Amino acid sequence: MKTQVENYETKKNSALNLMKNGQLNAYFEALIEMNNYKKYMYTICVN
Repeated sequence: MKTQVENYETKKNSALNLMKNGQLNAYFEALIEMNNYKKYMYTICVN
């Protein structure tokens, strides 16, 4: 669970940097990866 949270936070920070730089395609891909990590964290918490 700890690694999932760290991965999520890392992607969150990189997504913010990509948005600030105007790299929209990479930003949207980072958001999708953040969503995947959030799903994994939710699944782990439920089990």
